[in-house]
Amino acid sequence: MAGPRFQALPGFRDFLPKDVAARNYLFETWRSVARRYGFVEYETPLLEDTALYMKKAGGELNSQLFRFEDQGGRDVTLRPEVTASLARLVAQHQRDFPKPLKWFEIGQCFRYEKPQKGRGREFFQFNVDILGEPGPQADAELIALAIDTMLAFGFEAGDFIVRVSDRQAWLDFAAQRRVAEESIPDFLQIIDKLEREKPEVVEQKLAALGLTTADVTTFIANPENASAAFETLRSELGSRGLGAYLSLDLSIVRGLAYYTGVVFEVFDSKKSMRAVAGGGRYDTLVETISDGGVDMPATGFAMGDYVIRNLIEETGKTNLLMQAWIQRNAAACDVYLVLADDTKRPEALEILSELRNAGISCDLPFTAPKVNKQFQNAEKCGARFALVIGSELPELKLKVLSSRLEESCHVLGLAEWLSDRLKEPDGPLLA
Repeated sequence: MAGPRFQALPGFRDFLPKDVAARNYLFETWRSVARRYGFVEYETPLLEDTALYMKKAGGELNSQLFRFEDQGGRDVTLRPEVTASLARLVAQHQRDFPKPLKWFEIGQCFRYEKPQKGRGREFFQFNVDILGEPGPQADAELIALAIDTMLAFGFEAGDFIVRVSDRQAWLDFAAQRRVAEESIPDFLQIIDKLEREKPEVVEQKLAALGLTTADVTTFIANPENASAAFETLRSELGSRGLGAYLSLDLSIVRGLAYYTGVVFEVFDSKKSMRAVAGGGRYDTLVETISDGGVDMPATGFAMGDYVIRNLIEETGKTNLLMQAWIQRNAAACDVYLVLADDTKRPEALEILSELRNAGISCDLPFTAPKVNKQFQNAEKCGARFALVIGSELPELKLKVLSSRLEESCHVLGLAEWLSDRLKEPDGPLLA
């Protein structure tokens, strides 16, 4: 039999209720950690003027744009990342806020690239940025936040590492080796792909710039090439008790052209997939996008939903934490009203409204099928409890669906009693 005619486009996802619950788990964890660090949330449009990305993004990104002409004849693009939008927003409104700005956004992005594990053509990103602070202390704050985000998901020491580098070190290297200024973007792209491209391809590309693989690997291997900023990061994170998560790795340069200084990426320790998160300093982007009108140093990072969810699902304890959260939050309701006596429907509707007005998530069938069918419906919708309304009114029965145990309750004070009961474990209440 032929399948459905219409399906989601390649690289795009439908989110069934459990998928939405998993996504909300990521979102709520991200928001919780960001707010703990004193960041505030903002939001930018999905659609931007294409020139915004041509201005400074560079690299592969410009070839991956979902770009089209709208009905007004404008050249527009579904945003491939959030930082350019943030720079535009800050350039316009920065006078209205004290510095530094500590802002975050959870937003959807689009890139036309080959769908594969950890990568789709649409994805959600957690973007965290500090603008108006030039010192490495701001970079340390962001790296600490990235580490605490991983810990909030249930990862532990040894599960992941933050690999830190500095683009300025590579710019100095290029200047010393007399790499032509117009070739520096290509040079940085080569370094960015060192671990992903075949050695012979890397060697060929470097040779075109008058360099060898040995030149760059020797540079990477020498810790003395670390910048002074890295030493500040090491000290700052050490004082926070997070120094063990930090690793100097000069092979990290990040793919976007607007990075100017410290850059970092978060990897699972087994390197089983691409970077979980990454970012760095982009001190000239706001100035570039504002055509020189606003000079504001900035640093930030992003974490995508694809990779972090994959990593969680493949890790025992962290997956159990996510599944437990989904089980608690994916249910259609907490309490399902089972109508054992159809003549009591008016009273059941009154109880339903009272419970909902008290903030309790509950539901009632539109028509009352057999009681057993109602219990099946209660279980299918993920409810914790079935509240049985029958001829014994005002007495009621509360059934714990996970254990089949029953508890007696009364219409009087029901909302308050149920609110307290929902905070208890699913076993019977102790006398």
